[in-house]
Amino acid sequence: MLRELSIENLAVIESAVIPLEQGFNAFTGETGAGKSILIHGIQAVLGQRTSRDLVRTGCKKAVITAVFSPISDTTCSILAEYGHETDDDALVLTREISADGGSIGRVNGRTAPVALLRALGESLVNIHGQHDNQILLRPERHLDVLDRFGDDLSLLEDYQKEFHALQNCARTLNQLKKSEQEKMQHLKDLQETITEIGELDPQPQEDVLLDEQFRIAARAEDTAEIAGTVCRMLTDGDENISDAIAAACDQLSRLTDAAPEAASLRERLRTLNIELRDISDEINAYAGVQLSPAEFAKLNDRRNAINSAAIRYHTDADGLRQIYEDALKKVSAIESDSNRLHDLTSERAERLHRVTELARMLTAHRQQLAADFSRRVGEELAYLNMPRVQLSVALTQGKLTPNGMDHAEFLISANPGEPPKPIAQIASGGELSRMMLALKAVLADRDDIPTLIFDEIDTGVSGKAAQKIGLKLRQLSHHHQVICVTHLAQLATQATHHLLIEKHSTDTATRTAVTELDRDARIREIARIMGGDDQSELLLQTAEAALDAASK
Repeated sequence: MLRELSIENLAVIESAVIPLEQGFNAFTGETGAGKSILIHGIQAVLGQRTSRDLVRTGCKKAVITAVFSPISDTTCSILAEYGHETDDDALVLTREISADGGSIGRVNGRTAPVALLRALGESLVNIHGQHDNQILLRPERHLDVLDRFGDDLSLLEDYQKEFHALQNCARTLNQLKKSEQEKMQHLKDLQETITEIGELDPQPQEDVLLDEQFRIAARAEDTAEIAGTVCRMLTDGDENISDAIAAACDQLSRLTDAAPEAASLRERLRTLNIELRDISDEINAYAGVQLSPAEFAKLNDRRNAINSAAIRYHTDADGLRQIYEDALKKVSAIESDSNRLHDLTSERAERLHRVTELARMLTAHRQQLAADFSRRVGEELAYLNMPRVQLSVALTQGKLTPNGMDHAEFLISANPGEPPKPIAQIASGGELSRMMLALKAVLADRDDIPTLIFDEIDTGVSGKAAQKIGLKLRQLSHHHQVICVTHLAQLATQATHHLLIEKHSTDTATRTAVTELDRDARIREIARIMGGDDQSELLLQTAEAALDAASK
């Protein structure tokens, strides 16, 4: 609840610290004293739009501070969402409005965006003004009111869970469908790549090996000719080198008896002859490397095919193999997506069926609620001196939305026999105020907003109707903190906490003060409301009697 409101330099209020209590808080005062400024101040600190015109003339800024305690779990969740915390179950909101038009918000002393103040305000306070009948005049809010009246939201929550799952499924399905045509073209390209490279079947570093084989094969004819000539020089003829060395070895063998050192020379010649024969054999191998024309053509075709593919794919033989393997994986993924498309299509149909069934159950539940809701609101309106006014709920069905397939609108019939019409078409300001109060009364034990503010809800009513409004506000204060700006004694006497707003003017300045009233002061203020400033003893006694009657 709102414990305290502090205002500095806001319009005619120079400085005011306003304590508030649980129960029914009434603000009274003469017209023009500044009662509406209080509402503007509360709206500002709760993140609503402000104007630099609100800053008191001659001041640099206006500052409004509101202290709330205790705070609900909903409020704590909003704080956590924005990275704020509170340790003592209290919340201090501040809004500074500069004369140059800027503003700064603070939460527990920390700078905070206005969006956070606004979000917190929606969980802390509901302001109902004479020209602010949002719930009644906006049919898009009526379905939420009807659901809150039902108290048990489990069916709606089940529906919303399934609806969001359906949305996610449909969103994924649409994304897959949009990319399906592109994927099919991509799949075609991938399959061509797989066919081409798969048939080619490049081996590791095959391009390098083929280039080397081609180089050798291209020079094979020259190589064979040179090798043949060398072999002939070493081994052909009547006296080839090898035979000559062998003969020389035999001759040296005959010297070993006369010259033993000749044995080592003979051995060296023998070793040389072995080396010559090995060299001749290896050279002779070069003479046989020449490929046949068919073999050379096959080698050349393979080399051209590998190199051509490598150029087309901007890679080498190893890269071609990697491209082939990557293409296989991508084809598998696309085929998997195609299977997923089929699965998601089936899943969407199943989810749509479940959501539709839940929506129908929700519609049947709301139709039952609508009858009970209309009856309860009718009872409240009768209590508030509007017995002929009947409220009904027009439920129509349309497409599936996050809240079901229902559209609700509150209609009223001002007199028996008249067809029901939209509230905005036939309700006056005073009737709207009482209808709003009737809604609040019906939802009192279901509404988790702790503070309700009514700005001149008594406009357009008087007498017994005003008395009923006062009693109803006091009943509401058993479930909520009620703050009411009023000009009727019937409402002021029902308050459990009464504050007076007074304006004091001099030749140079105007100031507004807010004062808590004790019993004697309340009697005088109620007498003023009843009969003006000329308060007779009889008027004071009447005011006291009215206050005593209300307290009982």
